[in-house]
Amino acid sequence: MSAEHTPEPGIPGETGPTGGNDSGPRHRRQRGRRKGLLITAWTAAGIVALGGTGAGYLYFKLNGNIKSVDIDQALGTDRPTKADNGSENILVLGSDTRSGSNKKLGGGTDDGSARSDTAMIIHVYEGHQRASVVSIPRDTLIDRPACTDTRGVRHDAANGVMFNSAYTTGGAACAVKTVESITGLRMDHYLEVDFSGFEKLIDELGGVEVTTTEAIDDSESHLRLKAGTHTLNGKQALGLVRTRHGVGDGSDLGRIQLQQAFIKALVTQVKHIGLFTSPKRLYDLADTATKAVTTDSDLGTVNSLMSFVNGLKGISASKMHMVTMPVEYDPANLNRVVVLEKKAQQVWTALKNDRPIPKSATAGNATGEAAGVVASS
Repeated sequence: MSAEHTPEPGIPGETGPTGGNDSGPRHRRQRGRRKGLLITAWTAAGIVALGGTGAGYLYFKLNGNIKSVDIDQALGTDRPTKADNGSENILVLGSDTRSGSNKKLGGGTDDGSARSDTAMIIHVYEGHQRASVVSIPRDTLIDRPACTDTRGVRHDAANGVMFNSAYTTGGAACAVKTVESITGLRMDHYLEVDFSGFEKLIDELGGVEVTTTEAIDDSESHLRLKAGTHTLNGKQALGLVRTRHGVGDGSDLGRIQLQQAFIKALVTQVKHIGLFTSPKRLYDLADTATKAVTTDSDLGTVNSLMSFVNGLKGISASKMHMVTMPVEYDPANLNRVVVLEKKAQQVWTALKNDRPIPKSATAGNATGEAAGVVASS
């Protein structure tokens, strides 16, 4: 299976690999607590912005929910140049802490730490009518640059470490620094959503409809679905994007494909849902979303998010091209993947020049076998 599927009408999912896990690409042991969840930038920001249409107390309450980090201050001026044509790059991370409700969801120890196991770069093209989304496998071996986190603590560079160690080491700022080092692209914005908030958000939306072309039975993610159309609640949605053993080759590669498919279904649903029919529902959605999201400081208010989403409202699921950073399994350790540098450079060059990603850049990459499990609904 190729690592890139050209979007087809009505199909809310694309393929794309993720990195290896802890015990091989096909039969890896599920680690339930390491499940970062991802929601696209315009989905979270759109609901937040809608919630910001109120005034007075409700507006300030929503505003107070939003957590933000000053990445520009932490990283300084030694960064790639901003594009001057209106295009934007947004780093979106799914994270899970080891405390509170996330401990319960992830099954992990309450050690107070946080991890990001899902990362996507969203490139919004000039005119803001279409986007390319590039998944970065969490277990990709990279050279992590030195960075300063938002508390002012400096972290040394490290060679041959997993990509997701950047967030674990230095949080949002070091994750952005690492992505910019790998890609040569300036990240204009940062959005992070934790997976306990993700579950609540799906429930507030009334669930998300997907169609599975085959049965899914994964005892690790606790998801059991017959083949057919389902409206997934928050718990089931988490199970779907965490599922690995129940589909395809049993690897983490299939799981990232399911994540991408679900995101497209979610974007489609948000665009068609009647959010203005109930003021209470609108507020509940906005309250949940603002509590779940962490942004860069430029997006740290409801007004800023409102302006941001207004520039993204023309991008539908059919105009999202989803691929994965070109990788192959590390011959020395099949639990890890390494970057296919020449192919990856084709991806970054295309985005830097605001051009579509060429098919040659993603042909022949490592990939999973779950792309067709979620089909049009």
